[in-house]
Amino acid sequence: MATQTQPVGAASADPGRQLAAQGLSPSGQVHWNLMAPSLFEAAIRRGEGTLADMGPFVATTAPHTGRSPNDKFVVREPSTEHDVDWGKVNQPISPEHFDRLLADVRGYLDARSDLFVQDLYCGADEAHRLSVRYVTPNAWHAAFVRNMFIRPSLEALAAFDPNFTVLHAPEFHATPERHGTRTGTFIVLHLARRMILIGGTRYAGELKKSMFTVMNYFMPKDGVLSMHCSANIGPAGDTALFFGLSGTGKTTLSADPERALIGDDEHGWCKHGIFNYEGGCYAKVINLSPEQEPDIFATTQMFGTILENVVLDPVTRRVQFSDQSITENTRASYPLHYIRNHVPAGKGGHPKNIVFLTADAFGVLPPIAKLSREQAMYYFMSGYTAKVAGTERGVTEPQATFSSCFGAVFLVWHPTKYAEMLGALIDRHGSDVWLVNTGWSGGPYGVGSRMKLPYTRAMVRAVLSGELRNAPTEVDPVFGLTIPKAVTGVPADVLNPRHTWKDPAAYDAQARKLADMFRRNFEKFGNVDETIRGAGPR
Repeated sequence: MATQTQPVGAASADPGRQLAAQGLSPSGQVHWNLMAPSLFEAAIRRGEGTLADMGPFVATTAPHTGRSPNDKFVVREPSTEHDVDWGKVNQPISPEHFDRLLADVRGYLDARSDLFVQDLYCGADEAHRLSVRYVTPNAWHAAFVRNMFIRPSLEALAAFDPNFTVLHAPEFHATPERHGTRTGTFIVLHLARRMILIGGTRYAGELKKSMFTVMNYFMPKDGVLSMHCSANIGPAGDTALFFGLSGTGKTTLSADPERALIGDDEHGWCKHGIFNYEGGCYAKVINLSPEQEPDIFATTQMFGTILENVVLDPVTRRVQFSDQSITENTRASYPLHYIRNHVPAGKGGHPKNIVFLTADAFGVLPPIAKLSREQAMYYFMSGYTAKVAGTERGVTEPQATFSSCFGAVFLVWHPTKYAEMLGALIDRHGSDVWLVNTGWSGGPYGVGSRMKLPYTRAMVRAVLSGELRNAPTEVDPVFGLTIPKAVTGVPADVLNPRHTWKDPAAYDAQARKLADMFRRNFEKFGNVDETIRGAGPR
C-alpha cells in the first residue's frame, strides 16, 4: 500500500485525493501537492539536477531539448473525430492503441518508488478553467508544472476535483508495434476521456504545450478564442496582445516595465475579456542579458526558477547564457509573480491593440504597419516568420515559415475556425491590429542587420500610446500595408524597408519572392472569403 505525504490544509481522508480515479495503485510513496522548497529538496536528493549560483534549479533533458511534434497523437473516436483537423499536426491513433499504452504507463508509474502529484488550474477565468491533475515520477517536473500553471489555495486543494489528468512517464518508452506510436516518444491526447499520456522525453515543455492543445480544443466549444500570444495591460487599463512564433520577441516585448504582464504565452478571449491560461512563464534565455531584458534576467537569479539545458561555469556555477552547446533552446520556467509588474488575477479587458510579430529574414516587410480587418485575418491565418541560416541543419539561406494563427502545431480545429472567431471579436470590440517586423532591415540575413530592439520597443510603445492611430502613412505597393511615416524615437528612413536597401531593385525582387511564398501558402486554406484572400500581397 502506498504511503502519502500531503501539505498542511489537504484533507487526507477525502477520497478525491486518491489516485484510484486515475487508475493507479502505486506501490511507492505518493507526494501530494508539495510546495516548491520540498520539491526542489527532493529533486536534489534524487539526483534530478543541480543548483546554479543564486539558487535556480538546473535540469538537463537531452537528448530531447525541444518538443517532439511528430510524436504527438490524438485519439480518433466518434465523439470528437468530426471536430479535429486531422493531418500532420493532429495524427490519429486508435482507442485500442491508447488503451494498451495507458495500461503500460499505469503499470510503469505504479512501480515507481515515488510519485509526485500536483493539482492545478489551467485558466484564470473560473468559468472556463480546467482542473488538472499531474502525476509524475520526477520532483523537478512536478515543480515545473507548479511554476507554469495556476496554484489553488490550500482551501481549494481540500476540495479539488480534477476534470483532466496528465500521466507523465518520461523514462518509459513506447513500443510502436504495440502502442501505435512512431517512436518510443509519445504525447497522446484523448479528448473524450480528458487524459494526456506523455513519455519517452524529459523535455518539460511537453507538459505545458499539451495542455495548451487541450485548451485549443475545449475553449472554442465554449465560445472562447484560444490564442498563442502574450498579453499586458497599461496604466490606463488598456490591454494589448502580442502574437508571434519563437524568436520574434513575444516574451521580451510583453515584459515591459511600464505595463503589467497578464501572461507571456497562452490566453483565452471570452465575453469578459482576456484571461491567462497559466500561472508562470517559460522564456527562452539564450544570450539573455540584464541590459536587454532586466526583468526576465532577474528571474534567473531566484530560487524557484527552473533552468533547462543551460551550461554552468564549473567553478562558480554561474549560468553561461551564450553557451548553446546543449541546445539553442535554453529555457527558464518561473512563477508569474517573479515579474515585478504583473497582474495577479491573470485577467484583462478586451484588447485595444493586437500586435502580430514576425522576424522577416528576407528584410522586406516594414518594421511597423497597421492592418485592416481583412489584412488582420490574412496575416493571422498565415502566421509568418522566417528561419535563418545556421539555426537548423541544411538551412543555408532564409526560409519562410508559415504557422497558422501563430501556433499551428497546437491547433485542433481547422485554422479558419480560430480566424473567424478573431475577426468577429475585432469587429465587436474595435481592436486595432498591427504587424511588427523584428527581423532584418537593409537587406536579408547575412547582408542587412537585425532590427534594433530599442527601435522595436519605441514602435510598440507608439502603438500602445495611441501616437500612431491617426499618424500620416504611406502604402507599401507589394504587400498593401499601411506604414506610418514617423515614429518617435525611430529614424524615419528605417520605417520604409525599401529605403534601407542599397539596391532598390534587389529589394523589389526579394519582395516579389516573399509575396509569392505568401500566396502559395494561402492556397492550402481552400475556400476562403475573397475579401480576406485579396488582403494579401498584390
